[in-house]
Amino acid sequence: MDKRVILVEDEDNVRETLDLLLTKAGYTVRSSATGTDIFDTISEFNPDVILLDVLLDDLDGRDICKAIKGNEITSHIPVIMLSAVPDVYNAITDAGANDVVSKPFDEKTLISRIERQLSNSKLQL
Repeated sequence: MDKRVILVEDEDNVRETLDLLLTKAGYTVRSSATGTDIFDTISEFNPDVILLDVLLDDLDGRDICKAIKGNEITSHIPVIMLSAVPDVYNAITDAGANDVVSKPFDEKTLISRIERQLSNSKLQL
């Protein structure tokens, strides 16, 4: 498969679970607890999709998403926001996210959402 996923999640147990789940599903994962170095990570890792927590300790994930989508070099990368906050869908889509997955998440739903974004990005190329 060799699809690359950047995972930005500040909760250690959630990040470790997602990292394991995605690796088991065949993805190459680069994970981080912080969003401060996201553009360096994107440049070094060249991801196919980004999973981004909405509420991080250091930054608001919606602001990170807006920055990614507002940059012509990174705007094509699908961003799936992760949120434990109910009814946050409009705020997330306003940030430019391609999709949102609620926490706690269902493994099959998460993988299917990632695959949908990967398929959509291939169609746009």
